[in-house]
Amino acid sequence: MLQQNNETDDALIDRLQRSAFDYFMLHTNPENGLVADTSIKTSHCSIAAVGFALSSYPVAVERGWISRADAALRVLTALNFFAESQQGEERGATGHRGFYYHFLYMATGNRAWNSELSTIDTGLFLIGVLTAAAYFKGPSRDEKDIRKQAQFLYERCDWHWALNKGQTISMGWKPSSGFLRWRYQGYDEAIFLYVLALASPTHPVPSSSYEAFASTYTWMMFKDRPYLYAGPLFIHLFSHAWIDFRDIRDRHVADKETDYFRNTQTAIAVQRDYTDRNPGHFVGYAKDIWGLSACDGPNPTGTKHSRRYSPKVLGYAARGAPLGPDDGTIAPWGPLSCLPFDRQAALDGTKALLAAYPNLLLDGRFPGGFNPSVKGPGPEGWVDDRSVAIDQGLLVMMIENERTGLIWDLMRQSPILRRGLERAGFTGGWLDEKQAAPAIA
Repeated sequence: MLQQNNETDDALIDRLQRSAFDYFMLHTNPENGLVADTSIKTSHCSIAAVGFALSSYPVAVERGWISRADAALRVLTALNFFAESQQGEERGATGHRGFYYHFLYMATGNRAWNSELSTIDTGLFLIGVLTAAAYFKGPSRDEKDIRKQAQFLYERCDWHWALNKGQTISMGWKPSSGFLRWRYQGYDEAIFLYVLALASPTHPVPSSSYEAFASTYTWMMFKDRPYLYAGPLFIHLFSHAWIDFRDIRDRHVADKETDYFRNTQTAIAVQRDYTDRNPGHFVGYAKDIWGLSACDGPNPTGTKHSRRYSPKVLGYAARGAPLGPDDGTIAPWGPLSCLPFDRQAALDGTKALLAAYPNLLLDGRFPGGFNPSVKGPGPEGWVDDRSVAIDQGLLVMMIENERTGLIWDLMRQSPILRRGLERAGFTGGWLDEKQAAPAIA
């Protein structure tokens, strides 16, 4: 659907934000609060999707899309399920040591496929839990129970175990083979994960773990600015959905006289510069057609789809700029997710996408990705046949952060986030302000 005639920018934003939230109304199991990873009917639950849903309910209440009582009941249903679900090394378990398997069966909540016990996805779930607890601080029984269960779930998580005797947090664990060999280090989406782990009153990691994580950062220059490099756009957005990084700094960014918020602004400029130059000569790329991130793409083939050469398409991949990988696939939710960082670039990109590709939206929502360089029925070329929960949740949250600052305001009041940030060495900005009364400590 195009931007409707005479539709204001605010009306467009409101329409897309509401459609993004409706994903959770359509694809959540009301019996247990589990959220489908994608809009495909056979999709399993992604625990990260639950975290984004929990974070989106406060926005929906404030926008009048759902009643506070209904939202609280939905949140509590999810929290009760995870609090009571089986923890252990057994095959049918939901999690182990306070972490959860990446994918769960929607009906039962048991581990799906051979998925890993995922630290980052558990973190996304838990920060959603804390967001809900920060918002639902009223006297009703449901809201009191939300705060009680949130504290239990957060404090049960054994972050120290997830270090696996190393300095940085392991990406995951499987009961059959143990810890995965990869760890979260270098600049990636895991800043929030370390903040949660550092702040734990029960199983914390030491401050040296954050230093080990950040010590492998890679810096580049973009024009005259130092730029903390990560190719995929989502890396520059995920932690920011909850944490207001404006004017707070750790020593790693302070040494470069920048902060993480400004670094994301630079990442946006890098993406737009890259698609404007279009070194791969892909169809559709332009200054206002951008958004290279982790997303689904056309199934890998050797089919020629670039104007000048024949790279293989990548299927699912963490695409990025300016160093790739890149196969012409765009994550169309990317520009609008950048609204708090560069409103004009976000709006220009969103409107350009909708104008050039009028059949892009699926039931009013952005698909996971599309590739106009691959032949399809229309100018959109290949279009993902699904919307993705975490993309929709990110849109709900980032749009609201730009409009009212709701999620950032809630999490600035969280003693857990404050404690974790301070233990990571962050200072300045709102961290220097007096803290309000906590929802949970």
